[in-house]
Amino acid sequence: MKWAIIVLIMMSLLGSMMWVMPSPRQRFLAKLRQQASRLGFQVQIVRMTPPRAAGQVKPEVLAATAYRLPRYNLEKKHRENFTEWQIFRQTAVANEGLPESWCWGAGERLLNEKQLEILNTLISELPDGVASVESTPVHISLYWDEKGDETTLGYFKELLQPFIDQQF
Repeated sequence: MKWAIIVLIMMSLLGSMMWVMPSPRQRFLAKLRQQASRLGFQVQIVRMTPPRAAGQVKPEVLAATAYRLPRYNLEKKHRENFTEWQIFRQTAVANEGLPESWCWGAGERLLNEKQLEILNTLISELPDGVASVESTPVHISLYWDEKGDETTLGYFKELLQPFIDQQF
């Protein structure tokens, strides 16, 4: 009887330790986010509200992971007059200048032809896991489902660099 109680207690302790151990997915995300930080990204878990999709009555609020590259190259004058924009991977009414299945959350009709061309090139090269792209005077962000690997982060940085360089 004593041995049964001792085995039961040991199994309980072992189970508790296993419960608090991170899963393989959690370890992967920690490693991925650490690599992102080394590449200059700021990673945040945020709540975002995309525009209403076609057929939706009320927009849904989503939890997303934002991979943000800070902008250090804007002067104060440009920062004050910066055109902010955000696009989403979904079908909605506000889609002027964007490919099919993408829509504007903010900034529709505010970018010039050259900027729209660069943006559409970015969209065509994004993996399916990117749900949104946002540009503010503080950073440019990708909202990503984190299904990829560390090489994807370098690819993202390469894709976003023209937006940093050309300041839009």
